[in-house]
Amino acid sequence: MVERYQDRKFVVSNQEKCNGCGLCEYVCSMVNEKTFNPNKSRIRVTRLNLLTNVAVSCRKCVDPLCVASCPKNALSQEENTGIIRVNEHACTACGWCIGACSFGALNLHPDKKIVYVCNSCTDTDHKGDPQCVQWCPEKALQYVTAETLAQKARQKLVAQLLEPSENSEKPSDTQQSSQC
Repeated sequence: MVERYQDRKFVVSNQEKCNGCGLCEYVCSMVNEKTFNPNKSRIRVTRLNLLTNVAVSCRKCVDPLCVASCPKNALSQEENTGIIRVNEHACTACGWCIGACSFGALNLHPDKKIVYVCNSCTDTDHKGDPQCVQWCPEKALQYVTAETLAQKARQKLVAQLLEPSENSEKPSDTQQSSQC
């Protein structure tokens, strides 16, 4: 059964919860590469500023630019899951796909000298959510659909709009008594 794009799941990071520990990188490298080496991870923790961290992973785009930019047609996208697959024999590590990705989700493997990207742990024996999500100690990672992510953003915006502003003045006693 072919899933709709809106039903494709991908890993997202809540920057309000992520403390930058990097455990997701270690878990990913162990699950996929059988080594504890964050340089071989398919998810990357990026420090945006002193207190803000975010984990970056493939977003499984519609018509992904990484696939379109590959001059050797080494990248393809699974229709039902959106996972980007790399043909290791065709990849020349030119880096065009890395530059084309708006999210910075593709990396160059330090040993194999090919591009690699999140596979949502589908190439492993692990079931359920990707291992980075399951092992995150702060529960900063979630495996969600684009629709779920959009809904959460709308809910957060509505909550912010309904939240009393610090700048709004409360009516003084004299104003209240004159209104009665």
